Amino acid sequence: MAAPHSRNRPSSRFAVLALSLALVGAAAMLYYHLGLFLPRSQQVGEARNLAGGYAFGNDFYPVWLTSREWLRERRDPYSVEMTREIQQGLFGRPLDAQIPTDPLTDYRTFAYPAFIDLLFWPTAEFPFEAVRVGVAGVLGGLTLASVLLWLQAFGWRPGWKWLAVVVLLTLCSYQALEGLFAGQLGLLVAFLLAASVVALQRNQFLLAGILMSLTTIKPQVTALAIFYLLLWSLHAWRARGRFVIGLFSTMILLVGASLALLPHWIQSWRHTILAYRDYTTPPLVTEVLTSPLGPRLAGPATFVLTAASIIIAVLLAWRSRAAAAGSFAFCLTLSLLLSITTITILPGQAVYDHLILLPGILLLVRYRGDLRDAGLVPRTVLAIGAVVLFWPWCAASALIMLRPWLTPAMFDSPAVFSLPIRTAASLPFAVVALLAWAWRVTPLRSQESA
Repeated sequence: MAAPHSRNRPSSRFAVLALSLALVGAAAMLYYHLGLFLPRSQQVGEARNLAGGYAFGNDFYPVWLTSREWLRERRDPYSVEMTREIQQGLFGRPLDAQIPTDPLTDYRTFAYPAFIDLLFWPTAEFPFEAVRVGVAGVLGGLTLASVLLWLQAFGWRPGWKWLAVVVLLTLCSYQALEGLFAGQLGLLVAFLLAASVVALQRNQFLLAGILMSLTTIKPQVTALAIFYLLLWSLHAWRARGRFVIGLFSTMILLVGASLALLPHWIQSWRHTILAYRDYTTPPLVTEVLTSPLGPRLAGPATFVLTAASIIIAVLLAWRSRAAAAGSFAFCLTLSLLLSITTITILPGQAVYDHLILLPGILLLVRYRGDLRDAGLVPRTVLAIGAVVLFWPWCAASALIMLRPWLTPAMFDSPAVFSLPIRTAASLPFAVVALLAWAWRVTPLRSQESA
């Protein structure tokens, strides 16, 4: 009995060390985001006369306001007048096309499907100052639940120390902190996605379909995942068909109820989505290609690369359509599709939606041994991915410790001040690359559907 105890001691000590480092990194990132980054953002807004409204909870404010005005006063949430009121609440004034530093006047138009107001109408009965605090607390709890659900989905039960490390680094990641401060419903979508997958694994197909339908409050986040799950369900309709029934019946109910109250909302939403591209950052793949190729060639190159990524996603979905819900092939396919979504579909600034990378990251951590044993190239890619993943917490800790020795001008310079968030745009590419290698080096697991 002494030998196993002796073998476990180094592992236990390493877990304690990892937890200690996670506590330091999480505290550093929390201080950086709340004590340094957000005040700097506030100063930039004040310089442009755009800081007179709600900053905390700014992404949830349009939902709260339109729910209040549409369901009480029957006002169109997509109207120009409502957009001006949203801007008034967020910036302290409507945007003005005559001011060169202002965003486009369509900026912050209500861009959600109308049924989101039906889902969140109870919040309209309370003052926004209280609502935004409650929303941040609920989203924090749901993000914690997302971690636990994905670990359950992968059948991974780490000890409490390692679980604490994962939870700390997730909740105190730049992506999660941005979402929590803004009241961003992408965190809710990430939770619903995880809950739906766990329901599938428990053969609760109807519930899984209902939960997945609710993720369409942000359809761009789960479009590829839903496509895969539809293929997966149609392949074995007798066993899995209730997922499709739950998905579409809930969607029909939500869309139908919204049409009954606002008959033209689909046309208005479509117009808003088309205009949305004019004032948002393009997908990450476009930003990456624009720098070396220039704006002229970046457009065609982006189209080709995005089309190729979508085609690959469709082929992967088709190949794994028979996989069991708890199999490695199913989890890897779903994680890869979600990671492809972050670089080809989501706007570049939507780092809060990158929480859908969590299943891919957890899967890579669990099966990192397969990549290490597969050769020099995957080991190198894995090492680079680890640096990209852990960089924010390490950089935040180093920046705070070195602050007393840096001059104010050097500390406030963009090159130094932004160090902890430098890898935010690189992380999705690293996850895509590592998941692709995982698919390649684990052919037996990837073909479990056979």
